[in-house]
Amino acid sequence: MKQLIQIINGFQELDLETELAIKKSFVEETFRKDEFLIEERKICDKIYFIKSGAIRRFCIEDGEEVTKWIYTDNQFVTSMSSFFEQKPSFENFQTCEETIVYSLSYSGEQKLLEYPIFVQFHIKQLRYYLSKINEFNHLFRLMTAEKKYLFLLESFPQIIRKAKLKHIASLIGVTQETLSRIRASII
Repeated sequence: MKQLIQIINGFQELDLETELAIKKSFVEETFRKDEFLIEERKICDKIYFIKSGAIRRFCIEDGEEVTKWIYTDNQFVTSMSSFFEQKPSFENFQTCEETIVYSLSYSGEQKLLEYPIFVQFHIKQLRYYLSKINEFNHLFRLMTAEKKYLFLLESFPQIIRKAKLKHIASLIGVTQETLSRIRASII
């Protein structure tokens, strides 16, 4: 729980009352490798904070799994439109390895929103992540496959260490064979 509180304090310093409410609301859960946290066509009812492990976000496009992102330690994970609007998810979230998370239910989030300091954190966090997602999508779309791989290697080395090669290939939009050639040319 210490990691979660540190991350939240990085956005908004908590008072004791709000910190205690957060500690009561988040629940530690362990998922085995390849287990689903969120499934397509089901309503996502939790936000997860990864204590340790990795979670792959993917969609099914033309019958193929397309990896959209791989989340690792100290990141928040949820299907945003499904969680915030309580509608069925269009994406899947599956563990890449044994993963330990702190989960917050939708009803738990609603109760935490009664705490003004939690609301301030929530707004700052959402603004930060939406800004980063927008920036990332713009930059990543313009990069070549090799530059995408180098970007991941430099900025998100945990993804390279924890994810399967086929998922990294899917994330950067190439075949596994092309990814192998890219990796060989870098080493």
